[in-house]
Amino acid sequence: MKLNPDALLKIRVLDLSRVLAGPYCTMLLADMGAEVIKLEVPNGGDDSREFPPFKEGESIYYVNLNRGKRSITINLKHPEGKHLFLDLVKKCDVLIENFRPGTMDRLGLGYEVIKKENPRLIYASISGFGQTGPYRSRPGYDIIGQAMGGLMSITGWPDSPPTRAGTAIGDILSALFCCIGILAALQIRESTGRGQMVDVALVDSIFASLENIPQKVLIDDEIPTRIGNRYEFVYPYDSFRAADGWVIIGIANDSIWNRFVDTSGIINLADEKRFSTNHRRVENHESLKLLIEGWTSTMKVMDIVSLLNEHRIPACPIYNLRDVLEDPHIAVARGMTVEIDQPGMGRVSLLGNPVKMSETNPSPRGPAPILGGDNDSVLQELLGISKAKTDKLRDEGVL
Repeated sequence: MKLNPDALLKIRVLDLSRVLAGPYCTMLLADMGAEVIKLEVPNGGDDSREFPPFKEGESIYYVNLNRGKRSITINLKHPEGKHLFLDLVKKCDVLIENFRPGTMDRLGLGYEVIKKENPRLIYASISGFGQTGPYRSRPGYDIIGQAMGGLMSITGWPDSPPTRAGTAIGDILSALFCCIGILAALQIRESTGRGQMVDVALVDSIFASLENIPQKVLIDDEIPTRIGNRYEFVYPYDSFRAADGWVIIGIANDSIWNRFVDTSGIINLADEKRFSTNHRRVENHESLKLLIEGWTSTMKVMDIVSLLNEHRIPACPIYNLRDVLEDPHIAVARGMTVEIDQPGMGRVSLLGNPVKMSETNPSPRGPAPILGGDNDSVLQELLGISKAKTDKLRDEGVL
């Protein structure tokens, strides 16, 4: 039996989110075939429509995150706008927003109200600190999540200040966790018939991503600090100076270590008791790095990479983003750049979806929408509202 390529066919998402975390989550859902209706404020829409870079006067930032969605505009502060919104809620499977907690309640459109209108709805919220706890009402952006989630304290070099990761990783992690929560809630609904709230916080998402590093506090009562590119728990797993740049070498077990000793030919490594186990290599990482760099500094990066990879030892160059975009494996074979036809822009390149599936492969289902471009079609299809009525609502400031 041939499967429909849309894994989330017949799932309809009402997307009130804006900028990055929420739109990234709904982009993933749209790539998997969900119908995503992006609800934007009239006369402006999502703030990211004004974010660079631009092509033909339009934001590629917005296009990348909102491909394959439909856009409607509703003024949720207008009584008729609230009525329309609640009617749409009844027709949807998922609602997602990334307002500060309490915002939807103040509009009279909070989860308890929504749940009564549609008990099957999955209500997903992404915020800085979550829907509960003493910090729930604080504003939260990605850099707040990275700072209070602990990531900045361990990012950078020992003599550098706490450092933000080079991307808005808190927003992206929140989007991923929210997407997972939505998919789980949809699965549970299949057996219970009931929806539920999915509550994801940026700070929680960052902290959860720190894997075993917090255990240093919990078990050893030691506060981890910034250690550069070195990994806390295995070594050598670091960047090393080469004759023409930097090379990454990652040795995660004794088997790989033994191959590295034989391949590199670094004198005395095999006989040194202080390097005989991973635990000892971690303890003596400073002296071991000097020995390894004595070898790598005499060779070019790609020569080191070729030699080590030939012997199944993980190693690679440190790419800049042009290198990534031109790499035949990443950009082409893995499809991590894709092209779409965007009205007003022509052919544009976007980032691909990292999930690869043999039968229902995620990919952009269409261009990003113009602001309010689907008002007439969505309201007609879902609520049976005529074009004359939508024109009247537009004139009244509802749309």
